[in-house]
Amino acid sequence: MVAPSPSGITFGRLIRPHFGATAYSAISVAIKVVNMKILRAITSALKFQVIAVMLLAAPVSWAETQDTSSPEQVVNDLHESLIKAMREGPKLGYEGRYELLAPVIDRTHDLDFIARTTLGANWTQLDAEQQRTFKDIFRKLSIGTYVGWFRSYEGERFEFIEQQSMPRDQIMVRSKLFLPTGEPVRFDYILRNGKDGWRIVNVLADGVSDLALKRVEYRAILQRDGFATLIDMLKKKIILTEQG
Repeated sequence: MVAPSPSGITFGRLIRPHFGATAYSAISVAIKVVNMKILRAITSALKFQVIAVMLLAAPVSWAETQDTSSPEQVVNDLHESLIKAMREGPKLGYEGRYELLAPVIDRTHDLDFIARTTLGANWTQLDAEQQRTFKDIFRKLSIGTYVGWFRSYEGERFEFIEQQSMPRDQIMVRSKLFLPTGEPVRFDYILRNGKDGWRIVNVLADGVSDLALKRVEYRAILQRDGFATLIDMLKKKIILTEQG
């Protein structure tokens, strides 16, 4: 196909009146050869540009799919959601706050790791079904505890203090919860970097380790009274969070 000129008249129509049939045919062949060379050159250039764009875009696309959240950002995500739950607490109610906070707790905490660590060596003594049951109940209680604690807003605010390196490549993010009255509560979060990025594995409220308390209580009940009693106790704790 011969490209149109700016006036809309084809190049072939312009040259035919001035040359004989043989000359015109030769010129046409020459034009086609030139056009094919130009087309190949343009195609090669376009392919190079596409490959260059793909190479440049690939690292950016890969980076955007990775979880690059820092420990401080993970804790900040949790804090912002807790403040939102408090602000909207009366309107949302328990169920609404649970729906709001459940995905946040899942993405900021390594609940499976915490559940296994809580039971320690006892974890390997449970069968697969018992392990699934414990992790499910443990998750519901962990979320329910946050939902029960952070249910109304009276001007509370979180403030980041510092980030510290800990043994075993863990990080501590230190913060304070300022209350409308009384002394602020110190919240220190221990995070580990696992397959899903930085996740909270322990919370210390005014220096008291939540994980340590659970270890003592849960292991004692499991060893003394058995697995069924431990699950019943955890279910009762979940009911208490709902009553708030």
